Amino acid sequence: MNGSEITILPFAPEHLEGFRRCVGAVAREKRWIAFTDMPPPAETKQYIEWMLANRLPFFVVLDGGEVVGWCDLSQTNRPTQSHIGILGIGLLPPYRDRGIGRRLLETALEAARARGFERITLHVHANNERARKLYEKLGFRFEGVMRRAFKVDEYYDDVVVMGLLFGEERAVA
Repeated sequence: MNGSEITILPFAPEHLEGFRRCVGAVAREKRWIAFTDMPPPAETKQYIEWMLANRLPFFVVLDGGEVVGWCDLSQTNRPTQSHIGILGIGLLPPYRDRGIGRRLLETALEAARARGFERITLHVHANNERARKLYEKLGFRFEGVMRRAFKVDEYYDDVVVMGLLFGEERAVA
């Protein structure tokens, strides 16, 4: 944390390596996302090209030019699910519990609504109470639990499925 002003910007190609490093750092915590290390460069490049080509909401959090977080809303290639955005989000540990995640998520949801998404879905680890509370405050509702859906080494966690239907949001707290 270098103390500069935190900015949230749409992803741009110059953020690619910083994004990979940030995802890798969160992944190595082995608690929050499906990766356990930095994704391979070719895979990351392909994903980003696909996100940009499809004009999907994709934002980064910068601190002094360094990527310290991200939020993306991808989608499947199934025509019957083209109205659904699939949320991915992460912040480096020093940037958590500072309201940055909320600002980032609000920015992404606004872009998703403008893009025409009608529903946002997400998977969150059952032990990630901080994130679950934030999602609830922004209108996401509990939809179910996938028991023992996450496993790293000998650690298991349930995964909570949550969804937001635009137009059904609860009052933002």
